Amino acid sequence: MSNNNYKNKGFTLIELLVTAVIFSIVIGAATGVFASAIKLQRYNLAHQQLLSQVSYAIEYMDRAIRMAKKDDGFCGFAGQNYKVSDGNRKIEFRNYKGDCQEFHLDTSINQLVASKGSYFSNIPLTSDDFEFEIISFNFQLSGDNPGDNAQPMVTVSMDIKGRGSGQQPRIKIQTTISQRNLDM
Repeated sequence: MSNNNYKNKGFTLIELLVTAVIFSIVIGAATGVFASAIKLQRYNLAHQQLLSQVSYAIEYMDRAIRMAKKDDGFCGFAGQNYKVSDGNRKIEFRNYKGDCQEFHLDTSINQLVASKGSYFSNIPLTSDDFEFEIISFNFQLSGDNPGDNAQPMVTVSMDIKGRGSGQQPRIKIQTTISQRNLDM
């Protein structure tokens, strides 16, 4: 009887090994879930920041393009509301204050910029703090031919992707802006 009591007082080596394996599996699974959650959080923050950059640039351009006036020759494209050039990556127009204004992609700094007034100094519309790559950016005009009675409209298209290691967010956006001030 004393032999039987001695065997029931401890754990066998097999019981300890099974417990260690089960514990390792549970800890491994928990670590994997935690690592995936951190990775997803980073992706979501990068996507939110990229969306914020794109939204600001589109809203700024939308407001200015919507208020454009027909050029009387002051900006160099008389009789038209807009002039698209540089492979559809640059738009010029006369703003509501009467100044020449343009939006374009500055490939040297990979930023969308606005230029206005007589000095045409570049004002960045996107931040250089957040690393992203502008894959495509262009303007398409419709209804802006001299003598055309259609309402002038500008379609802005952008394809932007975040830079960095791992999976990065990518946003494709397109919006069409109609001119508000039609009698000009």
